[in-house]
Amino acid sequence: MDKALVLAAGMGSRIRSVAGDLPKPLMPFGDATILAHNLRWLAASGVRQVWINLHFAAGAIRAAIGDGSAFGLAVTYVYEPELLGTAGALANIAPVFDRTMLVVYGDNIVRCDLDALAAHHDAKNAEATIALFDQQRHPHTGVAGGRVELRSDGAVSAFVEGAASPSTLVNAGVYAVEPSLLDLIPGGCSVDFGRDVFPAMRTAGRCLQGFVIDDDGFCLGLDTPESHAAGQRLLAEGRIKL
Repeated sequence: MDKALVLAAGMGSRIRSVAGDLPKPLMPFGDATILAHNLRWLAASGVRQVWINLHFAAGAIRAAIGDGSAFGLAVTYVYEPELLGTAGALANIAPVFDRTMLVVYGDNIVRCDLDALAAHHDAKNAEATIALFDQQRHPHTGVAGGRVELRSDGAVSAFVEGAASPSTLVNAGVYAVEPSLLDLIPGGCSVDFGRDVFPAMRTAGRCLQGFVIDDDGFCLGLDTPESHAAGQRLLAEGRIKL
């Protein structure tokens, strides 16, 4: 996969007490910002073209990242006057969504083998594949929602956003997706993957797969003061490496 959409348009209301005027993706973490870590990871994994959706503090993100050449990427910005949601942002770039694409949450830092994710996605002929971490095995900063239950073939049998589930597998905020999904994403309005698209796929019997990240992987959700502090502790303790 050589194309990715990085979601960076959120308001960051829950972490404003720590972030101040900074948008979440520009918060420092270790030796760089959250967004810079994501772009470095994508470039090292073979991604070459990145679209970044913007809303809050759009100018600051543009100024910090520029054209992406410092990361070995070609970056295109897409400003949203009104927030379109995680899936609506993808529909908003439909003209360039012409083959398998990654969607990455810009306020997370995830590490996993993207080649293995792509191989699983292709082998299962999936329309969407969700990267998953196991809260009992992988370093993480808390479980906010997106619990996933899988069948033995990797197909998602239940996706419950923000609700209790017996599963220890959790949405890591990294997806491989196909253009055929666009028929489930109305343009020009707010649409969310977890709330809208994935449940619609399950209802329609479409191929939604889960991919448990490799043993060395991790998922840091960094969108609250508590989760940001937990991520900093994991980094200081050497339990994760960036």
